Amino acid sequence: MNAPQPLTRRQFVTRSATAGASVALLAGPRRTQAAPASKVTLGIMGLGGRGAYLAQAFANRPDTNIAYICDVDTRKFARTRDAVEEAQGKAPKQVQDFRRILEDKSVDAIVNATPDHWHVPAAILACQAGKDVYVEKPMSHNAWEGRKLIEAAEKYKRVIQVGMQSRSARYLADAVEHIRGGKLGDVHVIRVFNMMQHFPRKKPTGAPVAVPAGYDHDLWCGPAPLLPYDPSRRWLDQWEFSCGAIPGDAVHQLDLARVLLGDRPFPDTVVHSGGVNALTDGREIPDTQMVLYEYGKLTLIFESALWTPYMTKTPTTRRDKGEMPNWPFNATRIEVLGTKGLMYFGRHGDGWQVFNEKAESVVSVAGRQADKEHQDNFLDCIRSRKEATANARQGHYSAMLSHLANISFRVGNRKLTFDARTETFPDAPEANRFLKRTYRAPWAVSDPV
Repeated sequence: MNAPQPLTRRQFVTRSATAGASVALLAGPRRTQAAPASKVTLGIMGLGGRGAYLAQAFANRPDTNIAYICDVDTRKFARTRDAVEEAQGKAPKQVQDFRRILEDKSVDAIVNATPDHWHVPAAILACQAGKDVYVEKPMSHNAWEGRKLIEAAEKYKRVIQVGMQSRSARYLADAVEHIRGGKLGDVHVIRVFNMMQHFPRKKPTGAPVAVPAGYDHDLWCGPAPLLPYDPSRRWLDQWEFSCGAIPGDAVHQLDLARVLLGDRPFPDTVVHSGGVNALTDGREIPDTQMVLYEYGKLTLIFESALWTPYMTKTPTTRRDKGEMPNWPFNATRIEVLGTKGLMYFGRHGDGWQVFNEKAESVVSVAGRQADKEHQDNFLDCIRSRKEATANARQGHYSAMLSHLANISFRVGNRKLTFDARTETFPDAPEANRFLKRTYRAPWAVSDPV
């Protein structure tokens, strides 16, 4: 049987008798065109690749004003400043310390695109200063601080949007409706993949290196230990700064897997297999992660590696063209295995496809990237004071899948039982010590927030 041509979202919804209400609910509020007087004023924190992109994306909108850009490395200012000025006709202020943004009462929200270890500490300070927050994924560096951001959002009545943008995609809502309608039968296994190729990092020589002019290394380390400046350090490979290169990317698919199965919060158990197997260059965080999560009668299988050149992500230029990926070699796919059919689902606009009991392709739905829709939702929620699509609670649940896997690895790839009520491991005190980090003054996350 020939594979059907990809359906548009409109065609698919027309064919689905039960689609309407659920699709609208999952997609979140629609964007409302803002009058000039209601522009949302933003500060951008972190000007790496993602931060520079978000700065330009928000600057290109008619309903926002980028008042500040911020980075501990002032050498990054020029590129983003020029792009923002060209887009909005006015240059933003440039500050090295994000607290200067928080002091400005005219700023409505910050966009936090810093490394993992700065996500929650800066977001909580922003909440306390009365700012809403768009924070990049993974939301938290560790389990404890994720719960603290939920508490801060509730206490200070702040909008939090986590940068898990595929959660705002319309084609995701259609896939959820397909599963809820029983078209796949009973789902007992879901597989999440995150395959890519990294190269060994350059090992430090051990010789002292001077901190460059314009770079505040102390502030970059922030809540983490003040380690010697090392320009060859990849923060993604070090526990003090990161959850790891794999979970830092795979949180997109893990979040989508949760949505596809009804936003289940925590698994009952987790067991990790793998470690630093291929890239033996001094990294601390695994380059190979195979993880099993048990949710009652459902098993979530996570497979990932940093040494697989034959597995590829869909190029950005192809994501909005309605083409189905070559699923077996798609590096970021999700497989939903039901008793009646198999669904392949792709992040960032890759679409989804269903095969029946005869291995025939029976549904093929084109996707579209959802960055704009995710930004729409954030800005709409700033105005309406509703919860965002990827709020702090959902950000915490999805990041926790990475934290749980890492903790299982750090206690010897041991199978762990997790208590969702206390968010602890009742039978493994040695695992509980990895739920929270030690914070460096003055950046400790307070309890209560």
